[in-house]
Amino acid sequence: MNYQNLLLEVGDQIALLTINRPDALNSLNPQTLQELSTMIIELQTNSQVKVIIITGAGDKAFVAGGDIAVMQSLGPLEAREVARQAQQLFNTIEFGPKVVIAAINGYALGGGCELAMACDIRIAVAGAKLGQPEVNLGIIPGWAGTQRLPRLVGKGKAKELMYTGDMIDAEEAERIGLVNRVVAKEELLDTARQLALKIAGKSQSAVRLIKEAVDNGMEMDLIRAFAYEADLFGLCFATEDQKEGMRAFLEKRQPDWRDN
Repeated sequence: MNYQNLLLEVGDQIALLTINRPDALNSLNPQTLQELSTMIIELQTNSQVKVIIITGAGDKAFVAGGDIAVMQSLGPLEAREVARQAQQLFNTIEFGPKVVIAAINGYALGGGCELAMACDIRIAVAGAKLGQPEVNLGIIPGWAGTQRLPRLVGKGKAKELMYTGDMIDAEEAERIGLVNRVVAKEELLDTARQLALKIAGKSQSAVRLIKEAVDNGMEMDLIRAFAYEADLFGLCFATEDQKEGMRAFLEKRQPDWRDN
């Protein structure tokens, strides 16, 4: 596929995926959503990639939202289809096997905030703005924002942000748990890469099972989630990484992971 709106760099088992529509503040039109969907599936199945970093081109926006110029003319069925397309893409990010880090370099609003929330970890530059301002357009968040935001920041704070459409800065987003950390603009990609390299250097079978335990377990009641965790814990003992990791610990050396 010819990617017109995406840039990709792969090195050291890390994929840096840049949404490249800076003149439109990297807003997500249908073509960009389709390109992202195809690219994410390719990266999720690429054995040479352990961690994916997503960022936006330019210094103003990560993703400023959906492309309103396109959305304005949609009918009800078309709007629902676009929402489902975006939700499916974001589910592929959240529930796929690879760790995905959002490097938020500016505005992450509407669909951009929803994209960031689908990622495992969010790092933002000081001065970035996040929010779900859809109410100002007479619509609701439709790309899973009404579901992911309360799961991250709590029901009351999520409702406040969505009812008012207010934007919050990166520091407030960190305080309420919407982003993991805030860094200076010039440190953003280096910080994301260092974190990605650290994760890539761990047992990938264990990382994948942690991701499954957290993401799937969050959708269960506690008793079922405990049992699910125990099942995945047991599954670890069928891997070469478990044998190597425990052997290396007892021999006081660094493990040589088999699944990396």
